[in-house]
Amino acid sequence: MTFIDFCRAHGVIIDSLPTVGAWKRYKTTDKPGHRNGAVKFMGDHGFVQNHATMQDVSSWRAEGESAVAHQEVQRIARDAARETARNNANAAAQAAQILSECQRATHAYTASKGFPDEAVNVWKTDAGPLAIIPMFIDGVLVGCQKITEAGEKKFLHGQRSGCAEFVFANKGPHIVCEGYATALSARLALKNLKRPYTLHVCFSAGNMKKIAAALPRGIVLADNDASGTGERVAREIGWPYWMSDRVGEDFNDTHQRLGVFAVSQGLTRTLREAMAVP
Repeated sequence: MTFIDFCRAHGVIIDSLPTVGAWKRYKTTDKPGHRNGAVKFMGDHGFVQNHATMQDVSSWRAEGESAVAHQEVQRIARDAARETARNNANAAAQAAQILSECQRATHAYTASKGFPDEAVNVWKTDAGPLAIIPMFIDGVLVGCQKITEAGEKKFLHGQRSGCAEFVFANKGPHIVCEGYATALSARLALKNLKRPYTLHVCFSAGNMKKIAAALPRGIVLADNDASGTGERVAREIGWPYWMSDRVGEDFNDTHQRLGVFAVSQGLTRTLREAMAVP
């Protein structure tokens, strides 16, 4: 397998070899709007990490490499693992500090998604107030998603994102989705239906698959993105899934276009399908 094929197998969108010896960021198939892919090419060996779906760096070696090259690969991998651990710890501490400085308030982002009265963690910065969505792995804070008033989303540098989630828990069936706004719309629909729920905000399609793998059973609220990633991942998860019939829409978009009654009906059908699966 060539290095380019190796990178592509990990979801990194790459067409040509990068400069030797330096880490370079690339877009990924699960989140083509973000540069979550990190690649380092060393000639006869290399490294790749999709920060949205991978906790550790994966290493590649050309066929027939020397023992010296193999030792160098191992050394770089160890160094990368130590750097990743330091970055993870720093990001977790930074997230805790940010959350300690937040106030519960309304935010322009959630208002634009149809929830003007929704209180979220708001962190005031010189560039404007940010909505802060904490991210947890097994109940431990590992980072956060920062959302501007215009809807631009970023994670903290170096944070763990694979298997990280934010959960709205109400002792009900597991429902996985990508975005926070989708979860808000689903929560409203489920409240109207008087149904319990456990809503997992997974932040990316690739991470949605990881979260679902650790759960017994549930449903997926898939984004109908132009790349087809949302539906592909939903099919790979293997659960019943809801998806808009319009390309470019997620559950929140459909909620805003058609109203809560319409999405509640669709959600009911998907939940019934899940209950019918043995």
